[in-house]
Amino acid sequence: MKTAILGRGKGKETNAAPFKSGALQQILAFTSLIVLVLFFSLASSNFFQFDNIVGILLSTAVTGVLALGSTFVIVTGGIDLSVGTVMTLCSVMTGVFITGMGWPVPVGILGGIATGAVCGFLSGLAITRMKIPPFIATLAMMMIAKGLALVISGTKPIYFTKTPGFSEIALGSIIPGNIPNAVWIFFVAAVLGGILLTKTIVGRYNFALGSNEEATRLSGVNVNYWKVIIYTITGVFTGIAGILMASRLNSAQPALGSGYELEAIAAVVIGGTSLSGGKGTILGSVIGALIMSVLTNGLRILSVPQEWQTVVVGLVIILAVYTDMMRRRKR
Repeated sequence: MKTAILGRGKGKETNAAPFKSGALQQILAFTSLIVLVLFFSLASSNFFQFDNIVGILLSTAVTGVLALGSTFVIVTGGIDLSVGTVMTLCSVMTGVFITGMGWPVPVGILGGIATGAVCGFLSGLAITRMKIPPFIATLAMMMIAKGLALVISGTKPIYFTKTPGFSEIALGSIIPGNIPNAVWIFFVAAVLGGILLTKTIVGRYNFALGSNEEATRLSGVNVNYWKVIIYTITGVFTGIAGILMASRLNSAQPALGSGYELEAIAAVVIGGTSLSGGKGTILGSVIGALIMSVLTNGLRILSVPQEWQTVVVGLVIILAVYTDMMRRRKR
């Protein structure tokens, strides 16, 4: 029975529709990205310039890494509203470890990523052991992380000015071509996330939970164990995003973070991951994150006021969710 739950015992007819639907959604998302790039390139000569394209990729890195982690949770049919403020907490803890406690930079970075993993682990426990709905559990974690970041930092930024080379983690360029390291870290994280989601048992159970959690439980799978693992993985990606954010700003800003979770979720949904669970890809989330960055950057270049940029992004999110609903109804 377990094989059937994991999709290996099904007939071709059963799996064909979801596969075609997912591939079509990725094609639509990629086409939308190309259309946006062409539109803004024609609307402004400043858009399709090397420096601006690099800027778009750099701004995509943080949101994109958050979106990678959010993909795992949303594929299960869950949600994580805490990734924005947990990212901030990871940045603050990295600053405390390196500048306050004098830890070596690599160890401090691992400590920051571990902070994200612990937050994800605790969210997973709250959902599985305390039976708190993911929306409420991660909302509580969002508030806890926000408060801890302010308390631990004393509501003041933590600067890495006395830590030579820290800013180079995100803004340096170890590969010729003047592409910032943050972009390469994002792409490497995407490749690793893709392998984890499609080629490992974690990914297999990830999709099984999202497709039919009760059937997965009845097949003998320890559902609670794998849920905690998945939320912990999301926390690891959140920690990486926190390091990139701190390095990019060369400081840990305890007041930042709120709102990033919405951008990450929007990128995941735009990329074709279903909010009802059971379907999604890392490639789709990468495309979704790029769409969000291109849209924001293009509107800024066209001098669209900030408040209207927010309105447009909100409309795009509604359209993406509506498309997902229509696709599920047809299936």
